[in-house]
Amino acid sequence: MKAAVVYSLEQGPVYADFAMPQAQSGQQIVQVSAAAISHVVKSRASGQHYSYDGTLPFIAGVDGTGVTRDGQRVWFAFPPSPWGSMAEFVPVAIDSCVALPDDLDDVTAAAMANPGMSAWAALVDRTGFRPGETVLINGATGSAGQLAVQIARHLGAKKIVATGRNMTVLNGLGADVAIALTADAAALEQQLAEQAAGRIDVVVDYLWGNVAQTLLTSLATHASGTEPIRYVQVGAQAGQNITLAGALLRASPIQLMGSGIGSLSFPRLVAATGAMLQAAAEGGFRIAHTTAPLSDVARAWPLDDSKHRTVFTVADNSL
Repeated sequence: MKAAVVYSLEQGPVYADFAMPQAQSGQQIVQVSAAAISHVVKSRASGQHYSYDGTLPFIAGVDGTGVTRDGQRVWFAFPPSPWGSMAEFVPVAIDSCVALPDDLDDVTAAAMANPGMSAWAALVDRTGFRPGETVLINGATGSAGQLAVQIARHLGAKKIVATGRNMTVLNGLGADVAIALTADAAALEQQLAEQAAGRIDVVVDYLWGNVAQTLLTSLATHASGTEPIRYVQVGAQAGQNITLAGALLRASPIQLMGSGIGSLSFPRLVAATGAMLQAAAEGGFRIAHTTAPLSDVARAWPLDDSKHRTVFTVADNSL
């Protein structure tokens, strides 16, 4: 079969032949329709993600959409090594597949699944977000952050504060407050302090780095009361670690946690994605994406960015 195969961690995947998979006990073969590039997919393809197991060669991709042998449209995830979702066929654990809503097409579901899973799992599974709470999305202009705003609104957020560098995108998200991360340090600290003093219940952070350090300091310094502030770290798009004084955590009600593969089990991540996809169909969630045939993977791979998700479509070869 044809697939996006990684032969070298220094190069992106190439369109090549790979052995046809055989389903093992508890698995089924899915004929792939679409699979999207995500941060975790790129990180694994370069060997930098903590979930990469060292196998070479392997097929890129951790999730996608497709059709089972009995004709059911599904979203699937976490095929066993060396298989990946960017192939004509993939073996997947039966319990790692969820049925797609009828009114959500394969490409949109593939584009939305990974970033939507991260937002849903962070809000619902990790923080236990409740209707009527205030949420701050740190780094809301990427595809995951934009979905997090939509999901928070769908879940009944009373107030949404969104931060980002692209004010055109930020102002179009429908958040209640938009904070530009391009502001000078003093202005940014003042805006974050005002929001902290007014009550923030949950923070979903896609950036980390210096902005997270400023935000955590503002929360610890200016938040009133002792109700928990659940701060969940999802991504590190800023590419920096932080230095955090332990006294800030001891002297404030901040609960600092992460969300991702490892902090949540595979079954819980699959369940979170299924719930998110159902909500996406009901709530009309949107995500910016472009499509390319899988055969064009070598050209399209380096063009993907966090704001427009690239979805590879796979030719129809019957099971």
